[in-house]
Amino acid sequence: MKILIDTNILISAAYSKDSISHQAFKKAVEPPNQGLICEQSFEELRRVFNRKFPNKIQAFEKFISTVLPTIEIIPVPPLPFPDENKIRDIDDRPILRAAIKANSDILLTGDKDFLESGIKKPQIMTGSQFLQSK
Repeated sequence: MKILIDTNILISAAYSKDSISHQAFKKAVEPPNQGLICEQSFEELRRVFNRKFPNKIQAFEKFISTVLPTIEIIPVPPLPFPDENKIRDIDDRPILRAAIKANSDILLTGDKDFLESGIKKPQIMTGSQFLQSK
């Protein structure tokens, strides 16, 4: 399965190895799954860590060096997709666009704008839901 991992899951996974997000991340990148990250999420991850967790930059860099060989970074298609207007936050729409372009099965997130959108493909799941899925 192809799983696009949203920024909030990445931040939690990088910040705490004991988190549900970290467990979900590990499951998403281990075969037979294929972990994907939108290029926008990757850039945002770095900005958030520099701004909110400057004392955790070393842990972030270690996480990134571990992550890069296990994931594929997906570019954001420039043109909108029909379903993306279901996402309230326009800043999140490129992430959905990348998930659709990559033909993701799952978009792994904790973001309510995605979770409450009603979008069926890709399937939108929280870390807990993903860990409970087969």
